[in-house]
Amino acid sequence: MMQMDNQELPKGWEIKKLGAVAISEKGKKPKKQSDTKNDIFTIPYIDIEAFEKGIIKSYTDGEKCVFCDENDFLMVWDGARSGLVGKGVKGAVGSTLVRISLPNMDNHFAYYFLQSKYAELNTRAKGSGTPHVNPDLLWNYDLPIPPLPQQTAIVNKIESLFSEIDAGIESLKVAQNKLAQYRQSLLKNAFNGELTKQWREENADKLPSAEELLQQIQQARETHYQAKVDEWKSAVQIWEENSKEGKKPSKPVRLKDFTFVKTRLLPAEYYPQVYLMDISDISGGLTKNSKRNTFEENVPYLRVANVYANELNLDDIKTIGILESEKRRTLLQKNDLLIVEGNGSIDQIGRVAIWNDEISPCYHQNHLIKARCYANINPYFVLYFLMSPVGRKIIVDVASSTTGLHTLSLSKVGNLIIPICSLEEQNQIVTILEKQLTQADHFAQEISKQLKLAELLKQSILKAAFSGKLLQGNHE
Repeated sequence: MMQMDNQELPKGWEIKKLGAVAISEKGKKPKKQSDTKNDIFTIPYIDIEAFEKGIIKSYTDGEKCVFCDENDFLMVWDGARSGLVGKGVKGAVGSTLVRISLPNMDNHFAYYFLQSKYAELNTRAKGSGTPHVNPDLLWNYDLPIPPLPQQTAIVNKIESLFSEIDAGIESLKVAQNKLAQYRQSLLKNAFNGELTKQWREENADKLPSAEELLQQIQQARETHYQAKVDEWKSAVQIWEENSKEGKKPSKPVRLKDFTFVKTRLLPAEYYPQVYLMDISDISGGLTKNSKRNTFEENVPYLRVANVYANELNLDDIKTIGILESEKRRTLLQKNDLLIVEGNGSIDQIGRVAIWNDEISPCYHQNHLIKARCYANINPYFVLYFLMSPVGRKIIVDVASSTTGLHTLSLSKVGNLIIPICSLEEQNQIVTILEKQLTQADHFAQEISKQLKLAELLKQSILKAAFSGKLLQGNHE
């Protein structure tokens, strides 16, 4: 921790340890609370959301509570955001918060001082379980103290500059939201016929009829099935050569005839619909258990933690024991579609990405469901559909259960409804989407860059404020 020197500060300033001038008191959880305000429960219970967003979720009668008002400021003491400070809100202080005040000082001056220390307080928190603020670090900070009129002038200057920056941040966040809406609109139009409307008009004489499309898919299914039978015969031979170790490879099930399905969510005028199991080979992965630790061969495998929305994070690839007879079924191949089976958040269930053979060979765990599309299906077409508003709704609906939990299974993934069109139009849709989404990504990256610069500028202002330079000139 950097020590300050009086000689570095303007005349009239002094330095004191924060603990020597601050008065603090940790909040308490009230014995009695109510979700609504009434004649008995009149005092707002102040938690992180209350001081950060002004959202009051409960009220208390005040018995044995710690109180704060607008002249205090609050610090998150426990949890992942320990060290975060916020201006005081009138009410009862929450159990994970600490009320801090500095008598004979402008409290807002000290508030901004501690705001400049958040990153250090948060990263140097104590506790192996729930992290909490390190009091030795906090109370031993050197607090530069200018005369009271200068404190107020510095606070006013900070708030004036921050107001300008916050206006810019708000504009950037509006642009961020509009960009997210644009992405969803683009994906929506890709599968309602709008995106390639002109292309279809220009190629009307080349487009297959629904019956011709059905025949093309059926032919691709049959070709894929025959290839699987050949693979199975080879797998059985290997299994026999390995003393029939493990379960005998299962013979592929003969594909049943299929037809188009219907859903009110998609217009059949342009794109008839099928189940995902009708246009791809769907399979599960390796179940992790202690028995695998005894297997002779270990291989790299993909886990749920590696799969995000249209993104793979391969920084942490683990290995798992595998039998020779399991390899054929669980080996990943280029362009395999990977779908996350379950997740605690409904927004994350069914995350989907495509494997591009970044690691070879590589396998996958059972909580990742693999869909290997047939020859006349562009896997990126399926990927983008499952990321679209309609695709997401179909996933969530299929994943719902009577227990309230959301999870996917092989059969549920197989029953996801997918729009279908000629391979040529699929390719056209994917090409347009990737061009437009890439441009959107560039804009998003620039917005993120500007938001980070805005936060750095705030830190620069705070640094100048507490070194006595804020009222002297500009801050680059």
